[in-house]
Amino acid sequence: MSRAPSLSGMAESHTSYSSLKKLLSLLSGLVAVSGVILVGLGIGGKCGGTSLTSVLGVSTAHLLHVGFLCLVMGCATILLGCATCYGAIKESRGLLLFCVLSMIVVLVVEVTAATVVLLFFPIVRDVALEHSFVTLRRNYRGYNEPDDYSTQWNLVMEKLKCCGVKNYTDFSGSSFEVTTGHTYPRGCCKSIGTVACDGHNVSTYVIHQKGCFQKLLKITKTQSFTLSGGSLGAAVIQLPGILATLLLFIKLG
Repeated sequence: MSRAPSLSGMAESHTSYSSLKKLLSLLSGLVAVSGVILVGLGIGGKCGGTSLTSVLGVSTAHLLHVGFLCLVMGCATILLGCATCYGAIKESRGLLLFCVLSMIVVLVVEVTAATVVLLFFPIVRDVALEHSFVTLRRNYRGYNEPDDYSTQWNLVMEKLKCCGVKNYTDFSGSSFEVTTGHTYPRGCCKSIGTVACDGHNVSTYVIHQKGCFQKLLKITKTQSFTLSGGSLGAAVIQLPGILATLLLFIKLG
């Protein structure tokens, strides 16, 4: 003859179930926080990637793509965190199943994106140098020219205190020198307003003689590692939430 479950056993089961719901609510909040992190990474990746792509070329376009992907995943993750919390409160198995499957997809995409960023960095290093050198010699017009390419390079040279891609001699024989007759643009000068900054005086006290590529590459490396590290960090934060959601889904069955 079967025995009815004891009141203490039912109370213990109810307490365990209630604790799991509270834990999932907490973890859902962490999932939402990871989404905010991804949104921040996405905005930073898009802003930084746009500037780098302007001067280094399409070899850095992967930063733009991954930045946009992080932005989309971040918004989706915030919504999933809220939906998971709601599903736990309402004890909706359908909603919990949808959330756990969606978060698994997001998790896989995050790990894949981080891997792609790390794999593409050596390609950026090898391809961007020659592309930037050739493009600068062909397309750079001058310090006060309104085109986006020249404007971006002027900002780079002034902020990073450098000249050209490899060094100041990159402008020799370029379309810039042919058009203006100057050996280097004013953006290379340590003090733009001085008389010595005449486009011909290449003394070390007048211009920055080192090129910008290594400094740009360092920025690219930092952004790449930030995107990949942030994506992996968000994945780690989301994993406990995925497991707790799956466990609650099973218990509701």
